[in-house]
Amino acid sequence: MSERFFPALLIALLGLFSGSFINICIHRIPSGKPLLTPLPQCPSCRTRLMPIDLIPIASYIILRGNCHYCGASISPRYPFIEFLTALLFLLVYFKIGAGTVLIKYILVTALLLLVTFIDLDYYIIPNSLVLAGLIAGAIFLPLTREHTLISALSGIIFTAGFLLLLNIVSRGGMGMGDVKYGAFIGIILGWPLSLLAVFLACLTAGLTGAILLITRCKRGKDPIPFGPFLSMGTFISFMWGENIKKLYIYLLSGL
Repeated sequence: MSERFFPALLIALLGLFSGSFINICIHRIPSGKPLLTPLPQCPSCRTRLMPIDLIPIASYIILRGNCHYCGASISPRYPFIEFLTALLFLLVYFKIGAGTVLIKYILVTALLLLVTFIDLDYYIIPNSLVLAGLIAGAIFLPLTREHTLISALSGIIFTAGFLLLLNIVSRGGMGMGDVKYGAFIGIILGWPLSLLAVFLACLTAGLTGAILLITRCKRGKDPIPFGPFLSMGTFISFMWGENIKKLYIYLLSGL
């Protein structure tokens, strides 16, 4: 049996329960409600859910997607986020391995998911999440030594500065929440990986926007949250950014 099986199992369980907590945070952080109390409740009958009702994915399957108390349908997004969190945590573990860097990127991944779904639901990126991310980035900078302080500062200045420029040019179309989020991305990735994250975010946002317009799912003036694209670009960059950079240099050398 692989030496990684039991650690991977623990990481998967951590991901499932983290995803369950992320579901709670998505609804409570924007409204400023306490995160730990009270227990979650059914959105239909308002009955407080017991711990047995909150087992990630399993409760949804056992209850067949319905509330145990009133029978109302439960959104499949809840188990989806739990599954997605576990999957991403496992990807991070198998890519990075054990150690301080793993702890860093497990926390970063959780924050990326939080920002993604809060921005999708409320079109905001809470300052509290950005501040927590900046503090975590500053703490992990000397612990992991992935990049230098100069690299981190350069990443912050470039990423936040570029997004601020987009905010000015778009006359507020790019929100200030995205600008602040850019500072977090800068300290986490450093320079030049933060450049890659922003490039991937702009590329995927542009393609998604074009598809939504062509399919008439969105009109020209309808807002599209940019936070999810920044999150995706950040995840790809810290996972495979070095490989992408090497491929880019290789392709340039062949010209």
